Amino acid sequence: MSFEERVEKIIKLIDDKKGDKIEKFDLRDTDYFADEVIIATTMAQKHGAAILNELKNKLKPEEEFLFIEESDDWIVIDLGDILIHLMSENYRNKYQIENFLQEFARKA
Repeated sequence: MSFEERVEKIIKLIDDKKGDKIEKFDLRDTDYFADEVIIATTMAQKHGAAILNELKNKLKPEEEFLFIEESDDWIVIDLGDILIHLMSENYRNKYQIENFLQEFARKA
């Protein structure tokens, strides 16, 4: 499976579980530590956990989950070359990491 197909599969799984405002950032030509970052808004803590479980169930064994950090409002999933952020609306508005990633990509 190509890199782009992997990214699209992840996005589809998040979308199928009703993740909202899904954005992807191609950072392959930058010094960022991941090649692609995917961000999605979750409706609640249980919603984020449900999306995480879906990703684990549907992506293993093809994808290796190197690290998962979970809190009530933010889940970070590290697949090595792909980083996924599942964030509550409040945290997404507060941290606005998409602005950072857009700026980072522009500087490349």
